[in-house]
Amino acid sequence: MSARDSSPPRLVLYGRRRGRALRSGQRQHLETTLPLLSFALPAQGAFDPRALFAAPVAAIWLELGFGGGEHLAAQAEAFPEIGFIGAEVYANGVAKCLAEIERRQLANIRILMNDARPLVAALAEGSVARVFVLFPDPWPKERHKKRRLVARGFLDDVARAMADEGELRLATDDRDYAQAMLDLAGAHADFRPLAGVLRDRRDLPADWPPTRYEHKAIAAGRKPVYLRFLRRARGGAGGLRTGSNPL
Repeated sequence: MSARDSSPPRLVLYGRRRGRALRSGQRQHLETTLPLLSFALPAQGAFDPRALFAAPVAAIWLELGFGGGEHLAAQAEAFPEIGFIGAEVYANGVAKCLAEIERRQLANIRILMNDARPLVAALAEGSVARVFVLFPDPWPKERHKKRRLVARGFLDDVARAMADEGELRLATDDRDYAQAMLDLAGAHADFRPLAGVLRDRRDLPADWPPTRYEHKAIAAGRKPVYLRFLRRARGGAGGLRTGSNPL
C-alpha cells in the first residue's frame, strides 16, 4: 500500500464558513486580532495546549463550536486562571467572539477557526479538564445525521484528551440529537452521568452561562436539554454498556 493509500481519510467539513457580509469592524478583528490568538495544529504528533499560553494556567477548558462566543467569553472572564480554547468554523461567529474578547480584555482565550475534530484528535492525552459542546448543528434530516459532531469516534477522542474526573457538558434543543447524545455518552466506557437529564436552566450549575442560540431556541418554543458527564478515572470500573433511558 502506498503512503497515499495509508493516509487517514480527509474529513469533510459541513456547515457554513461565512454568512452575511462582514462589517468593516468584523473584518478588522479577523485580520488583526485573530492572528494574535489563533494557532496551527501540528503536522503530526500530539500537542500540549498549555503551551499556547505565555503565563501558566491552572487547567485547559475547550469549547467546540462556540457560535458567537457568548459562553466562551463569559467563562473566560469568570475563570481567569483557566486557559480556554475555542474552535469555530463560522467566520461571522468568530468575529463576534473576537469583539467580546477585546471588550472584556481577555488574555486567556485561544481560537482555532477550523473543524473541531482534528483539534480534539491532536490534543495530548489527559490535557483538557472540561469540554463544552453547546447547541451544535443538529442536522435533523435522517440522511444528514452522519454529519453530527457528537458521535462515537468523536467521544473516543474527547475521552482520550480529557483528564480524569474532567467534565463534558452537552446541550441541544433537538430532541432526537439529545437522545443520541444521551445514548452515546451514557453507554461510553469512559464517561458516567453527573446528573440526570436537565431541562430547566435553574437546575444548571451557576457557572453555565447561556448562549445567544439558546435564547433563540427558547423564544421559538423549543426546549433545550442539558447533559453533564464525568470522565472516569483511567483504569477504573466501566459504566453503562446498554445505553441510557429515553428522554
